[in-house]
Amino acid sequence: MEQCVDYLGLIPLFPLLGAVLIGLLHVFTCKRTVLPEKVYGILACIGPVLSFVLALKVFFALKVLAPEARFLSHKAFTWFSVGDLHINMGFLADPLSCLMLLFVTFIGSLIHIYSIGYMGGDKNYGKFFAYMNLFLGSMLVLVLGDGPVVMFVGWEGVGLCSYLLISFYSEDRSNVLAGNKAFIVNRVGDLGFVLGMAFLFWGIGASGFDYLALKANVKHLEPTIALIVCLLLFVGATGKSAQIPLYVWLPDAMAGPTPVSALIHAATMVTAGVYMVARFSFLYAGVELAGNIVAWIGMLTALLAAIFGMFQADIKKVLAYSTVSQLGYMFAGVGVAAYSAGIFHVFTHAFFKALLFLGAGSVIYALHHEQNIWKMGGLKNKMPKTYITMLIGALALAGCPPFSGFFSKDEILYSSLATGHFGIWAVGVLVAGMTAYYTFRMIFVVFHGEPRDHHAYEHATDAPQVMTVPLIILAVGALLAGFFNLPGIFGGDQMVSHWLAPSLSEHHHASVGLELLTIVASVAAVALGIWKAYTKFGQGAPEPSFSGFADFAYHKFYVDELYDRIIVQPYKAIGSKIWQVIDPNVTDAPVKGVSRLYMVLGTAFKVFQVGYVRIYALYMVLGLSIMSLLLSQSLH
Repeated sequence: MEQCVDYLGLIPLFPLLGAVLIGLLHVFTCKRTVLPEKVYGILACIGPVLSFVLALKVFFALKVLAPEARFLSHKAFTWFSVGDLHINMGFLADPLSCLMLLFVTFIGSLIHIYSIGYMGGDKNYGKFFAYMNLFLGSMLVLVLGDGPVVMFVGWEGVGLCSYLLISFYSEDRSNVLAGNKAFIVNRVGDLGFVLGMAFLFWGIGASGFDYLALKANVKHLEPTIALIVCLLLFVGATGKSAQIPLYVWLPDAMAGPTPVSALIHAATMVTAGVYMVARFSFLYAGVELAGNIVAWIGMLTALLAAIFGMFQADIKKVLAYSTVSQLGYMFAGVGVAAYSAGIFHVFTHAFFKALLFLGAGSVIYALHHEQNIWKMGGLKNKMPKTYITMLIGALALAGCPPFSGFFSKDEILYSSLATGHFGIWAVGVLVAGMTAYYTFRMIFVVFHGEPRDHHAYEHATDAPQVMTVPLIILAVGALLAGFFNLPGIFGGDQMVSHWLAPSLSEHHHASVGLELLTIVASVAAVALGIWKAYTKFGQGAPEPSFSGFADFAYHKFYVDELYDRIIVQPYKAIGSKIWQVIDPNVTDAPVKGVSRLYMVLGTAFKVFQVGYVRIYALYMVLGLSIMSLLLSQSLH
């Protein structure tokens, strides 16, 4: 049985209070006096750092408990109670949520520190940090919520904050459209989440709606309803975690400031879908068909995004498609019921993807907001700290041993093979090679060869320490994080998998032969991808001109245009017809009719309003006489 601790609610509360305080300071001082940026920076970092400290406290509190008893809870208050339905604003810390808490708060704190330097001089400096604190606080509510209803509060919070931060530079209409796109696409997914919760509660009954109660009563769920619930919840995950068919918003999310991209891609939001599926492992583990669908959607998304990433010119979009692809790996992991492998990839990915995005931000900062890789080149010697740290991140993303991405990706591929999903395994190995190719294509084009823009090159320099120190810390994580779950074949004991075991419903497989096959195949694919990128771009290369399939992939298979043609434009046309026909004749007509009736009555009665006191006195006498007459008749 879980123990109750009263400090769990403080973990999301600190950044949420920071958001309110910074927001109020920004609103009330921006028109009178400008607060020093240092004040906003300190206030912004206090909340995430305190949350990280409390997350460490949670970890040590859980660690001393027996594995089967590693649950801490806190009921803040009863949110609402209707009949048999009782929903508390409650928080639950177990091994799964604790792991998420640790890296979300740690990496979130580093991104906030980095942002102090990156956002320097911005006129909306305070508003930016208010949104960032709100974003982090919402993610912590999502992770700590003791049931799907509380999770959904954080789920919607990160969706709102993504809109606010993606469209932060609102003077540019394209940024606003990108924010709208993220918000609308996520609402489509959220409808699936809400319907999934409704079916789940209806199927299980009013026996408790927190995770522990749902887990205890999931046996009462009929198989058909369980499948429907799993698929509907996964629809929500495809929106939040950018999987087919709802992945289209994430590349456009690059419109926001680079620290926002790092926070979205590494520590918040896009990992929420994977976390949600893992949190419901007690449900997905019993519905094999749903797991297979999750796994195949994830791996096909990984393949599609890798194809797109091979041809992009914007450094942030290359990384964006790599995120979509790596999320596909994570879903493949949880889809084949290797939940700890999927979550472990979430953990390692947070380090190397935050590192790569912040490193890209350092390059963009040095080149005065240039993002086209074909206008870069030769930056290795001008920005050595950025180059070395990004190289470490690239090696981790590519899955090169002994960097962190190798261990987590290998665990997913091995689990796929061990559970009989040979197709998932084969596509995963192929995507590993493609990932290595486009990642090192970016590294070679940006940092090697001759500079393509000599003016920008001459003025380029490494970012200030407030930006490079977080890069160095993240680089250490990208290098070493994989060793936390070192597999037995390398002499490890898979600490992360054992830590997560009480929270997840999975069975571990052990086959040295299959694991060796996976390692050899994936390392060979990665080596081939890096070698191919080196031969084409290692010594510098001109910007390519695409044709045929390459041009088709560069334009992302025209999926956005297809969605616009078959969904957006018809929707707009229907809306236009409603505005032209139904609004004036159906919606507005009764309202306008009532207003016209009042106007007619007013016109009729105004003849009696002559402005003479004697006339009003006459009206009063007549009125009293009529009342007296009626009263006398009623008495008789």
